[in-house]
Amino acid sequence: MKLDFATDDGIGTRATLGVVVLETDESLEPEFSRMMDLDGVALYHSRIPMVTEIRPDTLIKMEQDLPASAQLLPAALNFDAIGYGCTSASTVIGSDGVERAIQTVKPGVPVTDPLRATIAACRALGATKLGFITPYLPEVSGMMREKLEQAGMSIAAFGSFEESDDRVVARITENAISAAIDKIADESPCDAIFVSCTNLRCLNIIAEAESRTGVPVISSNQALAWHMLRLAGVKAENPAFGQLFTRQIAQ
Repeated sequence: MKLDFATDDGIGTRATLGVVVLETDESLEPEFSRMMDLDGVALYHSRIPMVTEIRPDTLIKMEQDLPASAQLLPAALNFDAIGYGCTSASTVIGSDGVERAIQTVKPGVPVTDPLRATIAACRALGATKLGFITPYLPEVSGMMREKLEQAGMSIAAFGSFEESDDRVVARITENAISAAIDKIADESPCDAIFVSCTNLRCLNIIAEAESRTGVPVISSNQALAWHMLRLAGVKAENPAFGQLFTRQIAQ
């Protein structure tokens, strides 16, 4: 018996989003599932090979794998935005390089990454003087600092967990991250505090940290999700995810 059926426009009636996640990342997808939980917003994931050691030479290798990973996103869909979920690799490859690699297989689709998204977030918040926290070794942190300064930011205070193993980074506790935010806030006045790395679990602590410090807190996952939504034309606000989620992209 052949059954009759009807078709519709699918899940992403409001926005269709794709994100390329590191093989080693344990935190992005759970946090994205909360921030993207909006009617009519469909989010699709792909993974990209990555070793556990976070160093410039391991990060740059992902540039050649980005097209294949983006190609694994459903071909039948018209994506409104695609994100690449690695702050440190976006620094090493460059945001323009990330965009070029993904657009070789998804031409014309807006592309963002945590570094590009964080710069957009700072502009939306009017923040130019940053407190800066990373889990990275000094070489990677230094490269990211240069990128932020080139975008017009100054670093008022800096601290790092100096951990190169991404498996360990995923296990850094929320309490440790909260304490680091407080320490950086106490170090020097700043307009916002940026906590870098998609594998750091920040989403649960952002609003409370903002209340304590009196300044916006930006995390890699939060900034990337916010920027993807805004690029796709989704203007929904949710202060539970921090002050950034009450802002639109600065014109």
